[in-house]
Amino acid sequence: MNTASAPLLARISGLNQTLAHNIVAYRDEHGAFDSRKKLLKVPRLGEKTFEQAAGFLRINGGKEPLDASAVHPEAYPVVAKMLDDLHISAVDLIGNRDKIRQIKPAAYTTDQFGLPTIMDILAELEKPGRDPRGEFQTASFAEGINEISDLQTGMILEGVVSNVANFGAFVDIGVHQDGLVHISALADRFVQDPREVVKAGDVVKVKVLEVDAARKRIALTMRLDDEPGTQAKHSDRPSENQSGSGKARSNGNPRNPREKVVGNTAMADAFARLKR
Repeated sequence: MNTASAPLLARISGLNQTLAHNIVAYRDEHGAFDSRKKLLKVPRLGEKTFEQAAGFLRINGGKEPLDASAVHPEAYPVVAKMLDDLHISAVDLIGNRDKIRQIKPAAYTTDQFGLPTIMDILAELEKPGRDPRGEFQTASFAEGINEISDLQTGMILEGVVSNVANFGAFVDIGVHQDGLVHISALADRFVQDPREVVKAGDVVKVKVLEVDAARKRIALTMRLDDEPGTQAKHSDRPSENQSGSGKARSNGNPRNPREKVVGNTAMADAFARLKR
């Protein structure tokens, strides 16, 4: 809060450009903030805005050690009760895993603060300033595979799901052209909706089934035992045989309209729908 620029502050929840400039102007006139509560003295910054923004703003070396953590000011009384019970100061508690492990979260729940919130407070006290986001994963693209012309059928590559449609998933494998994993090649089971199996951003392993460099189309499968040029098979999905009447049957069941051969027909159909 004492070093951030106005454009950066404007990205904080509850703040806008006007309030961000007011914070910087107040800081320039009155000196560094020594507590989060001083935010309420900034022109046009009221209680509701403070409630939204305070937990995202940090003050290092201020009067209140908790101001340097992600613990929201409204939860300070909860921490104060913990400190009283342990007969310890906030400075001595923050980062002290042994002491924090002695705290029984259920003893501090209230109508306002449920058990999940208390657990979040303890996690922040144990590792203040931690990044709450999960570990970011990215695909490791194969070396030497940079263009669609570098692809060969049968290759097993790592990629990241870039988009999910009703007919399958598109996967970036590092060749400047996403490949398509048809819905019938997402798993060794019947898939009603591709989103049951993958979502955008997932890192997956795929096998190259077919490459059409001229039309920039790449057919992929996430079932790594599939062979290029063969019909996709499912362990619990009936195979299809064309009868003389033109009706496909398997064990007396009507053809599943979603069941397709992963090849030119399926890929062309999928790309055509995407284009529409």
